[in-house]
Amino acid sequence: MRRVLAWIVLAPVATVALLFAVANRNWVRVSFDPFSAEAPAYAADLPTFLIIFIALILGVIIGGISVWFGKIHWRMAAHRAEKENARLKAEKAEAEFRAHETGIATRQLLPPR
Repeated sequence: MRRVLAWIVLAPVATVALLFAVANRNWVRVSFDPFSAEAPAYAADLPTFLIIFIALILGVIIGGISVWFGKIHWRMAAHRAEKENARLKAEKAEAEFRAHETGIATRQLLPPR
């Protein structure tokens, strides 16, 4: 089901991207020198669609990194909860072992519901 939904979404997106690339094949000079427009220190001639695709990809990467850093708090909280859970499980197993050794029923250790 998930693959079918992926194809339903990705096929039109890929078709639009392909049509966009074919329609924007003209070459544009991209310069990263703000001081010299006539003879820039670095300039590249690239197709328009490539410039837009590169900008889109960089935006997705930067957005993904910012979301990843934004969720650090939640990952740290989950890690602390997992450690606490493991500690409590070990404590429970130790209490059950001691109760079994002394003959106390396990039900007496658990709080009422």
